[in-house]
Amino acid sequence: MTSFTPTAPHTPVQGWFSRSEAWLDSKGKGAWIAVMVLGFVFFWPVGLALLFYMIWSKRMFSKFSCSHKSKTWARHGFSAMKPSGNSAFDAYKADTLRRLEQEQHDFEAFLERLRDAKDKAEFDQFMDDRARTADHGDDAEDEDEASGEPKRR
Repeated sequence: MTSFTPTAPHTPVQGWFSRSEAWLDSKGKGAWIAVMVLGFVFFWPVGLALLFYMIWSKRMFSKFSCSHKSKTWARHGFSAMKPSGNSAFDAYKADTLRRLEQEQHDFEAFLERLRDAKDKAEFDQFMDDRARTADHGDDAEDEDEASGEPKRR
């Protein structure tokens, strides 16, 4: 005889409609509107049904939207700039930021020197090719004069 002990609580199996509704809710109001518009484009009764469902379930006029999420992230981004209240940590943070800014400046200067060196090398190669072409042109003119033929221009 074996005994069975469930290790996880039993979760009810959601249907495709519930899963779709949860997925659209996680994406926000814009996803609901996009699906409604697509419903109107492909088969207008589907779009109309989605519009009525959104109004009936109050999804169309809810105060929570995706813009709330972006405002939350913006708020967290600015928290790095404000002081923490711990002077030792704030000094460490300021020193680290100053060091990173110096490294960025040094790296940009290094890249500028690399670009300058590359430009100089390309210009030197151009001048060498030009001098070589000019030397070959002078040699051809000297041969023409030695043979007594008229100069080509």
